[in-house]
Amino acid sequence: MTSQTEVQTASTGIPFRALEFRDVRLYIFSAAFISLDVLVPWLTHHFGGVQAGSTFLPMFFFILLAGLLGGWRAGLLVGLFTPLVSFGVSGMPLLTVLPQITIECLFYGLIAGLLRGKFHLKVIWALIGAMIAGRLAQLGFITAVFLLYGGEVSPLTYMWPVVLQGLPGIAIQLTLIPLIMRIAEKWHQKRVYERC
Repeated sequence: MTSQTEVQTASTGIPFRALEFRDVRLYIFSAAFISLDVLVPWLTHHFGGVQAGSTFLPMFFFILLAGLLGGWRAGLLVGLFTPLVSFGVSGMPLLTVLPQITIECLFYGLIAGLLRGKFHLKVIWALIGAMIAGRLAQLGFITAVFLLYGGEVSPLTYMWPVVLQGLPGIAIQLTLIPLIMRIAEKWHQKRVYERC
């Protein structure tokens, strides 16, 4: 017999029930995705050099996926702790950019989960919305620092090359994440209806 919660969950677009802060599974799920988010960028940097991370954006991939799969709380936790744990383990991202990347990652996971779970947007639109929100959050942080402390380069001049360099990573995210979500949703729906 399928619970009403499971049936409602199957129609929200979150393949797995959006986990609450009081649910230990939220922390297990988040820890697993944080681990992937530390390992894959480390491998990318190890084999492709520092520029490979800025080009293929491996850290953002699992943050976005965590928000889409597990809801906004999972996205928030994975987005917040991934850069911090990664810095503690590998020293990447560099301390000078750690605050802005942490803000950016936090917004990626949070907004992906909200747009998919609360507003029921299609995966591609939730993904694009989260990407835009993350970049805007980063731009807002850089602008605030620029206004407070000044700098030689304006925030937009700083951001534009960063966005252009990350286009291959954005293309990978827009291609693979919807595919993974489609597979996860079909698998989840099959499990739900098998219990009916």
